[in-house]
Amino acid sequence: MPPGARPAIGGFDRAAHRRTDADWLERAWSDALVVVVDEGRALVRDEPPSLVFTPAAEVDAAERYFLGEDARGRAYFAVDGGITAPPGTHKATIRDVGHILDEPDASLLMTAVALVNWHARHRYSARTGRPTTLAQGGWTRVADDGETLFPRTDPAVIMLVHDGVPGPAGRCLLGHNGAWKAPGWARRYSCLAGFVEPGEPAEATVIREVDEEVGVEVRDVHYVASQAWPFPGSLMLGYLAVADPDQPVRVDAEEITDARWFSRAEVARSLAGDETDFGLPMAASIAHYLIRTWLSGSPTPPAGP
Repeated sequence: MPPGARPAIGGFDRAAHRRTDADWLERAWSDALVVVVDEGRALVRDEPPSLVFTPAAEVDAAERYFLGEDARGRAYFAVDGGITAPPGTHKATIRDVGHILDEPDASLLMTAVALVNWHARHRYSARTGRPTTLAQGGWTRVADDGETLFPRTDPAVIMLVHDGVPGPAGRCLLGHNGAWKAPGWARRYSCLAGFVEPGEPAEATVIREVDEEVGVEVRDVHYVASQAWPFPGSLMLGYLAVADPDQPVRVDAEEITDARWFSRAEVARSLAGDETDFGLPMAASIAHYLIRTWLSGSPTPPAGP
């Protein structure tokens, strides 16, 4: 599975039955460990890479969001707040460390960031404009007229389009997003992606988005794996799809500035760190995982990193 998709191990439980028990949550907070999220970043220990938890007694936060409990019954929470990195630690995003954290650290960080992002965007009801307050340990917000808001996850598809040819000569179609202007991203190519529209099956989204972004018709749409991606609150549904590389590629210039076919040999060189004229997605992303899946030539996904 891709980073963040592995089931939590080590006896960690989201413990949904605790969320409505306000007395238990209050008692659990006194001995809890906390993931402090600072603009999408959390503290990570340098060696070995691991999530740094702050004792609840050292945390001053207006709201706290219950993540779950471990096999010993110790509770874990997330809060939104500022952090400083002491020696031996650094601030990191999921993009930076999602692929190197063990479980349950990876899932805890993903969930903490997702909840913090959702609460920051739902201080008021979109229906009435009324203020909302935290409820159920951070898993709902409630307005004073009784309206209950639940955390939303927006489904999106991400697809590796390939020609179906085995071996080094096989090719995949990757694009460069026009929004990628950060240093080091100028020549980065990745899988095509897009949001599922209301009333649309995910497989239909794959077909539509590839056609809209690069003007290519695909077939044999095959689901591979999913990944939570809280930027700000998506669930990425990963697919492989086959297309004829003789079709002309016509990019939607508003989203994709360039798209072209790459051979397995080219992709393998880039992943190996050999010099190429293009870069590939970060290792923490499902895009990277889909590319590796195709590169392996396996009909089923390889073990995640």
